[in-house]
Amino acid sequence: MALVAVIGLVLVGAVALGAARWARGQAVAATDAAAAELARANAGLLTSELQKFRLLPLVLTEYPDVPALLDAPSATVAARVNARLELLARRTDAAAIYVIDARGRTVAASNHRLPTSFVGQNYGFRPYFRDALRDGSAELFALGTISGVPGLYLAQRIGTLARPLGVVVVKIEFERVQSAWAAQQGTTIVTDRHGVVIVTGRPDWRFRAVAPLSAESRRAIRSSRQYGTLPLSPLPLTIAGADVRQADPDAAGRVASVAAPLAGARLHVLMPLRPALASANANARLVTLAALALIVGALVLVWRARERQQLQAAARAALEAQVAERTAELRETNKQLEAESAERARADQRYRAAREELAQASRLGSLGQITAGVAHEINQPVAAIRTFADNARQLLDRGETARATDNLGRISALTERIGTITAELRNFARKRTPEIGAVEIGSALDSVMLLIGDRVRAAGVAFERRGDLTVRVIADRVRLEQVLINLVQNALDALGSTEAPRVILAVEAAAERARITVTDNGPGVPPDLRDQLFTPFVTGREAGLGLGLAISRDIARDFGGELILVQTGEGAQFELTLLRA
Repeated sequence: MALVAVIGLVLVGAVALGAARWARGQAVAATDAAAAELARANAGLLTSELQKFRLLPLVLTEYPDVPALLDAPSATVAARVNARLELLARRTDAAAIYVIDARGRTVAASNHRLPTSFVGQNYGFRPYFRDALRDGSAELFALGTISGVPGLYLAQRIGTLARPLGVVVVKIEFERVQSAWAAQQGTTIVTDRHGVVIVTGRPDWRFRAVAPLSAESRRAIRSSRQYGTLPLSPLPLTIAGADVRQADPDAAGRVASVAAPLAGARLHVLMPLRPALASANANARLVTLAALALIVGALVLVWRARERQQLQAAARAALEAQVAERTAELRETNKQLEAESAERARADQRYRAAREELAQASRLGSLGQITAGVAHEINQPVAAIRTFADNARQLLDRGETARATDNLGRISALTERIGTITAELRNFARKRTPEIGAVEIGSALDSVMLLIGDRVRAAGVAFERRGDLTVRVIADRVRLEQVLINLVQNALDALGSTEAPRVILAVEAAAERARITVTDNGPGVPPDLRDQLFTPFVTGREAGLGLGLAISRDIARDFGGELILVQTGEGAQFELTLLRA
């Protein structure tokens, strides 16, 4: 009997040890999965934040006044460039936008009105300036030499390598991203090529190193004044593979790393191991308890069997009663274990649901990256909704319920239209291919007139449709409507005080292509603007940004078509050519 007890104790010990190892393995796997998922989500959020800025320096190199200012400095041109940079910084939420000449001196800046203006400052020592002059473009995360605020500097050379005129720079700050990361369970950090933390939701970890810096790294950082005079001391932790160790053993955790959308940078998520380990240990204790119950039960059965042999026939009835009693106890124990298992399953289900809600919230948060141009696309149907709502209220006051109901139906259709636009923006943010297919020109034009028809009528403009509007072309419906709205709106703006104003939209279909022309009888396009009308930021309107026609041409080319200005004797005529479906 003593031997059986020893075997039982050994089995219990083996089960307990195995359960403990299994618990730690489960906790590590769950923590690694959570850290990896959070790392991918945060890298996506950071990429979304950066992608709206990375094209801005390239676009600014095409703004004619910038190379003109660098080639032949002028107070008048500098004032125009300062105003343009100030407007773009305000609309894009960039921290600063500035232009540096080939000697390193700042000649224009979005903050030219502020006491901390960059104008006149020399940034020739900055690596992003030197690298952009040599390579065409450069990026650097550093402390601002004047503001002391850290940020990412995106630099683009103006001119050629043989004759560089200067550099345009956009500075980005990451407060919104860091605030979002601070609210998460794990700790997210972005490190540069030297291992210095540059972006994180923990302010006390910013500009500290994940490992002691080498003398060579410190010399490189000091020479570029990248982080000023900060000590760049190591973080109070040690990363060994995927393990994170700190002075407090309860603060141990796991780390997941992915590439960050910055040159030489990595994004790390440090996830504490303790929550997952506590849950897994609880499961291990239950398994050990169940094993102990089974072993004890087996020992009891063996002991009872030996007792039955000793008592023989006289004690058989009593023994069977005792066995039955013990069996009932085991059934009750099994029922309790089943109830506990069911409760654990419900707890796991609640945990998965909560995690999915957090993932959904993160996905929705990443869709909040909306640029200044988006408002132009959504404000039109919103304005139409307001107009239809006001009309419906007046119609209801007059008792014309049928017409009011029609207006309410149009409002419902416009809300669906806004949903289509926001879905298109989501596809664009995720780099998804637009839904290009067969689109009927007349149907698209009906949607356009639903949005801007009231303006046409209010301006007293005669709007005429010509040709076969049932022709179908290869396009994305939402983007085709965007091009038509832009062309008609430009025509309405050009008419101004023209007598008997008129806009004609004509469709001519050939075997393979369809040609859509929008013609007005206004003053036409000034001769000095015709050659650069489709260049970004070139506009004939004082309040215009100069992006509408450039975007419309890019959309037409995405469809395999073209958008051009046709010279006519009267007014202006734009010709949109698309492939037939």
